[in-house]
Amino acid sequence: MIRAALLSASLLATPAGAAPVNFDWKTYDPSKEVAVELVLAVDISQSMDTEEQEVQRAGYVSALTSAEFLEAIRLQPIPRIAVAYMEWGGVDQQYVIADWTVIDGQASAAAFAAQIQEAPQRQVQRTSISSALGKAAELINTNQYSGLRRVIDISGDGPNNQGLPVTDVRDLVAAQGIAINGLPLMMKSSANTWQAMLHLDAYFEDCVIGGPGAFAIPVRSKDAFAEAIRMKLVMEIAGRVPVPKVVRASERRPIRCGMYD
Repeated sequence: MIRAALLSASLLATPAGAAPVNFDWKTYDPSKEVAVELVLAVDISQSMDTEEQEVQRAGYVSALTSAEFLEAIRLQPIPRIAVAYMEWGGVDQQYVIADWTVIDGQASAAAFAAQIQEAPQRQVQRTSISSALGKAAELINTNQYSGLRRVIDISGDGPNNQGLPVTDVRDLVAAQGIAINGLPLMMKSSANTWQAMLHLDAYFEDCVIGGPGAFAIPVRSKDAFAEAIRMKLVMEIAGRVPVPKVVRASERRPIRCGMYD
């Protein structure tokens, strides 16, 4: 209960960049205004093997330096974004690999991507999506930037199995106007893997994503990862959502979000 209360208090803190009552124009810094504040929260739990981690990192590096991503930034009312890259696993396992950086063109994108590419890889146990969301929200609420939109982009190859209930934290974060977009990783080759049997894509839709315009894009093969993350980042910067796939309510059962908490 104490941990939940502390988390609630930190998540509901006044977002960084909010104007104080007695606003001092002398200290105003327009360079801190950005189109989007974006946290890339990347799963490094033990179920991600070395090859999958390498594919994942390479996909982010490729997407962050792609012409489509940079063009999406250029077309924004404020042609720059602030982005941080965090890897995560269990409750106390969140690692900021590349701290807040303004990307406003090819050079800044390449420098940020290089930090990700050059960082040593690690693998951790357990999967606490709730803790990752809490840390990502903290990063957004305590940074020095003021974004027109605030987004957490979270990848994962399994359900929340440690920490607070994922839906509780999801709802707290979304209540602040922070969008949580998902990248469920279903890259195992067999359709009979535990990811497929657990319907991880539906789990992310029902239990993880939330906030304004939230969406999820499943990744079903290693070859598809780079294209999926590039498309996802472009949509997040442009403020668009994919055309939904209509599924009748009777065609699938709602996911029991707390089954693994």
